[in-house]
Order: sequence, then structure tokens, then C-alpha cells
Amino acid sequence: MDTLRNAAGETGTARRVAVVTGAGSGVGRAVALELLAADWAVALSGRRTEPLEQTAALAPAGSAALVVRADVSQPDDVAALFTAVRDRFGRLDLLFNNAGTFGPGGVPVEELPYEAWRQVVDTNLHGAFLCAQAAYRQMKEQAPQGGRIINNGSISAHTPRPHSVAYTATKHALTGLTKSLSLDGRPYGIAVGQIDIGNAATDMTAGMQTGALQANGETAPEPVMDVADVARTVRHMAELPLEANVQFATVVATAMPYVGRG
Repeated sequence: MDTLRNAAGETGTARRVAVVTGAGSGVGRAVALELLAADWAVALSGRRTEPLEQTAALAPAGSAALVVRADVSQPDDVAALFTAVRDRFGRLDLLFNNAGTFGPGGVPVEELPYEAWRQVVDTNLHGAFLCAQAAYRQMKEQAPQGGRIINNGSISAHTPRPHSVAYTATKHALTGLTKSLSLDGRPYGIAVGQIDIGNAATDMTAGMQTGALQANGETAPEPVMDVADVARTVRHMAELPLEANVQFATVVATAMPYVGRG
């Protein structure tokens, strides 16, 4: 099921076109709304339609938001998502590969069920690959050729939190995916980069301000930053000419325990 919202009720658009996965909340919602406010046409994707419709309802009047329910871990859903985008907008300029899950928090590696590991890997890694592959195919075949893919890597692509083996493993893997896609995209004008985010204020990070488990076993509150600052960074990366690329961007709450020893 999909819904298009724009001022004229048109079925096509001359706007630049983006797909944002995980657009029903958090970073995905903030980035989608930032792009819509900048006059992009944005396909909002996620596993549940209602949060996507809520994101679309927050968009400025006259914006073009296409709501497409899709589970990125399912190849058929991903294929249907990119077909819907091509059929409605005719091309694709940006994929923000954002959908992800942390999995069960606070579970030691020796107690993590295989099913929980597999769910995180299927969403964070397999889903990112499936979406990137579909975007790559469309960007390679369209005229004019090319486009941009931005993967959401997370600070966990650099260093782990305690009891986060599945999430951390997939985010490290995304760095390799980003590099490989960036190399393979060169002949076709496909630029691929990654944004690594630390402590953006979303529902997912709400508990950090009251206390998060640290590497020394203590629990301590952590600073957060406005998710709008992340969204503006993604927009900057997205709006560069294809001859320029932010390969890796790290955007963190200034005083979070990341640089140095805490």
C-alpha cells in the first residue's frame, strides 16, 4: 500500500527523489522531514504503515511523500519498494539506508539466542545490502545515470557498547559494505558514503540521559544531541554534486564517552 502527497495531486515529480528506510521514527523520520522540507520527493519505508503515515503528516504542505510498507529483511518487500518508487517518480537520486534494530539490550554474548542474533543481522546487514543492491541497479540503469547511497553506520561501527555483539558486528560490516559499494559505483556515478551517529536524541536513546552501562561496569548518564543536527548532516551529504562524496562522517554529542577514555 502506498500514498502520495503533493500540492497538485500529480503522479510524477521533477524533484530529486529519495528513499528513506526506517522512516517511521527517530533518525529516519528526522532525515525524511529534512529532505521533504528541502523539496525532495521522499519514499518513506518501514515495517508498519501507521508511523510512516504519521511522518508524512508532519511534512510541509505541498511536499511529495510516498508511503510504502516494507520489511527490508525480505527480498520481495525490497523489490516492491523500489518498483513503487520507479513507477511513481521515474528515478532515484538517494537511498538513506537507515533501517536497523539493536536487538535485545543488555544480553551477554553467551546468553544471546540465535534467533535474536539472526533478527539483527537480517535487518541491519542483509536489509542494507538488499536496499543498496536495488538502488544500485536503478541508479545504474536510469538516465541520467547515477545517484547516492548513504548508510547509517553508528558509532558502533567504530567501538562497541557492552553486551551489543550482534548490533556491533553488523555495524562494523556496514563499513565494509560502504567501501565496497563506493568502489563498485565509481564507473556509474554512484557515490556511497556512511554517517556514524552517536547519541542523537530519539526514542531509542531515551534511556541514555538517565543511565547507560559503561565499559567499566558502571551505569552513568550520557549527553545527547538534537536529531535535527544529524538530519542536516545527511542533507548536506545528499546534496553534494556526484563528483564529490563524504565517504565517512561522524556526528556525535560533543561530551559523550567516545573520544579518549570516557
